[in-house]
Amino acid sequence: MVTEADTELRDGRTLHFYDTGPAAGGDDLPVVWLHGTPNVGEPPEPLFEAAQKRGIRWFSYDRPGYGGSTPHPGRDIAAAAADVAAVADALGIERFAVLGHSGGGPHALACAALLPDRVVATVSGAGLAPYGAEGIDWFAGMCPSSVAELRASAAGRSPLEEYLAGSDYDPEMFTPADHAALADAWAWLASVAGRALQGEPDGMIDDDLAYVTPWGFDPAAVRSPVLLLHGGRDRMVPAGHAAWLARCMPTADLRVLPDEGHVSVLTAAPEALDWLVARASGRTPG
Repeated sequence: MVTEADTELRDGRTLHFYDTGPAAGGDDLPVVWLHGTPNVGEPPEPLFEAAQKRGIRWFSYDRPGYGGSTPHPGRDIAAAAADVAAVADALGIERFAVLGHSGGGPHALACAALLPDRVVATVSGAGLAPYGAEGIDWFAGMCPSSVAELRASAAGRSPLEEYLAGSDYDPEMFTPADHAALADAWAWLASVAGRALQGEPDGMIDDDLAYVTPWGFDPAAVRSPVLLLHGGRDRMVPAGHAAWLARCMPTADLRVLPDEGHVSVLTAAPEALDWLVARASGRTPG
């Protein structure tokens, strides 16, 4: 069962958040889900059963501009850390793990870097590397529609708004494995994306702008365990992004699934939950 509530921040903004609730014995592992672009922030329903078996409590929130959360124009990736901390405080959660997918990946790394006393372990799935980073051809292997959207983002807010207003869904951004996942267990992703697109585009615009401007933190600063999970056939965020992050993050484990894409990589999420539980308890996962 998922409960929803709001928390008011000191700057006057509202964050809308979600919580599956603590286990009866109180010995669960809280894991914050950080959603992609464009999504609302509901915790990942396809992973509820796997999480319950592993003693995981989900909590999550709508990033600013999505769902019930107030827009925060000009936010950078680092801003997610303070927002996650505010939601955790509202729930009385001190320490937690983090799992971000797609656009949630960089925001997950922000939490790991900027909340070192609270984040025990992090999974970033199919996440971007910093724009303009040395040693990576950032657009190499990316599908044309993703390249066009992110180049418009790099040109500024007005060009991005113009691009998004005239763009259509591009099925070629997904691999056959992605389409199979979206037609099966991960159809849920299409539903949360659909709800995100029903409202104003502020959340998506501010996400895209944040990806191509300075993140506000250095991924190399992360000292807690990180799993970088990526599909080798990902057309939206090519696996070279995860490889770059792994080279600069001393605590990172890189796991590339050669036949998976941007969405189908989530079929390995239950194993990623095993990794989180093991790392959070100080064990080395098998």
